[in-house]
Amino acid sequence: MKQLSLDNLRTFVTVIDLGGYAKAGEYLGRSQPAISLQIKRLESQLNKRLFSKAGQRHEVNHDGLSLYHQAKAMLAINDDIFRQFEPASIRGRLRLGIPSEFATTLLPSIVGEFSKLYPDVSLEVTSALSKSLLSENQRQDFDLIMALLPHNQTVDGELLLDDDLVWVGNRNQNFANNTLSLVLAPDGCMYRSRVIQALKQQTTQWRITYTNADLAGITAAINQGLGITALARSSVPKDLMIIRHEMLPDLGKIRIALFNQAQRYWQASEKLAEFIKSRLGEM
Repeated sequence: MKQLSLDNLRTFVTVIDLGGYAKAGEYLGRSQPAISLQIKRLESQLNKRLFSKAGQRHEVNHDGLSLYHQAKAMLAINDDIFRQFEPASIRGRLRLGIPSEFATTLLPSIVGEFSKLYPDVSLEVTSALSKSLLSENQRQDFDLIMALLPHNQTVDGELLLDDDLVWVGNRNQNFANNTLSLVLAPDGCMYRSRVIQALKQQTTQWRITYTNADLAGITAAINQGLGITALARSSVPKDLMIIRHEMLPDLGKIRIALFNQAQRYWQASEKLAEFIKSRLGEM
């Protein structure tokens, strides 16, 4: 039996309502390629084109308009069912701990939609190194922690992803100089430790030119030509790119895990955890 994805239908309706893939992506917290992929999956399943290309714009065609009205009705029924069986208004105050790079790349796609669905939940976010978030002194200060772990470490929380640690630079990166210039987070950062460990095992010359704990500061430094860095593949910002070169050693993998330790507002914490897992899977 064939079944349509309600998530794909919601994206399709949002593209039409907002007038384009880019605006829909901003609203849903997804990249434009992710939006395009959802539309292509829907078209493939129906064996129909739903949009016509007009220059750089995608305009809904006759088949798309026909589906649009039916999709709106299906989504309305879906949302009504959830409202009917929602046991109670979810409320509370959540304290989220998250690495700074994911606070920059992941949180913007979560906060707006989560706040609209659960306006009675107050969200307090702290971005810091995973080592600090999981430390004995700070761990109990949070209801939910997203953290990075070494690839060979046992996870006592929920494993979200085994991710690649990749080299990242700007689009004009060159390696004319035989010395690698590095832009890294301070001591205690797992990325920094892995980079230094890998480079010490080969003969390439390197130096740290800039240190900053915040991804925005690291990104700015890279775009000013101060060097390259390492990030989890899923956290690479749009204005930087993954780079490969013979001078750059393999950095292996890291683990991304979620630690849900809420006691008082566990329903709200579960909902936020669902949002994080969903959005991370789309990045």
